[in-house]
Amino acid sequence: MSENSYSQEKLQYFDLTKSESFVINNKGTEAPFTGKYTKYSEKGTYVCRKCGSALYHSSDKFESDCGWPSFDDEIKGAVTRYADPDGMRTEIVCSACGAHLGHVFTGEHLTAKNLRHCVNSVSLDFVPAQLPAGRYGTAIFAGGCFWGVEYFLQKAAGVISVTSGYTGGVVKNPTYKEVCTGNTGHAEAVKVVYDPQKTSYEKLLRLFLEIHDPTQSGRQGPDIGDQYRSEIFYLNDDQKKIAEKDLNILREKGFKIATALTKASEFYPAEAYHQDYYFNNGKTPYCHAYEKRF
Repeated sequence: MSENSYSQEKLQYFDLTKSESFVINNKGTEAPFTGKYTKYSEKGTYVCRKCGSALYHSSDKFESDCGWPSFDDEIKGAVTRYADPDGMRTEIVCSACGAHLGHVFTGEHLTAKNLRHCVNSVSLDFVPAQLPAGRYGTAIFAGGCFWGVEYFLQKAAGVISVTSGYTGGVVKNPTYKEVCTGNTGHAEAVKVVYDPQKTSYEKLLRLFLEIHDPTQSGRQGPDIGDQYRSEIFYLNDDQKKIAEKDLNILREKGFKIATALTKASEFYPAEAYHQDYYFNNGKTPYCHAYEKRF
């Protein structure tokens, strides 16, 4: 694959859970005060859960006590309005893919803009960065201590944001202490958000497979335990096919690949002190290094 082809990636829709599809595809509504972003106050950008389009900036989010995330402005061109068939409300959808977001209301005088986008949390994902309008890709990788994986991927061209966290297990909202026991089923992982005009899923995948040892099972270097396993969590069939192809290329080259390929599930961001770890303390990774394999 040539360098030029990386910038031509056609983003596919991300797979949805049954509850997400109920809201996003079938115009359902999640129960009030149950959504993960209702009281969320981190700085960054809310993107469409289905296609990755940037929808709202956190600076436009406000507390309305209505039970759902509320915004008094959207990123220009990101949201489209439609009158509900009963003529009572105005539906809002993602302009890029038509995903149902919720409804928009005026005349409540809750903010100076006198506007409230009432949005379902399951229609959203969050990126800890200020994004302009456009569609963005997401990848989730686990390859040992997330500090090192984060360090190398953050420096890659086209990467917007890398979040360290936990995924693949059965415990909801796990803590670092719990994951370190090796009993949660979770792996230390990173969620990468990237600009598909500057890089691609495959380019990032290959970098991931070159900054850790994909032949090690249940460990990475001196870090031993199931939470340090090598695993690719795919978000759609396109990512799965790319990963299968590249893992087979390494096998054909003689590598005894231990990397698992698993459908992505809920990703839980790690505690704040784990984010940007090496950039904040000035150190360098102790168990990750670049080794060309492709």
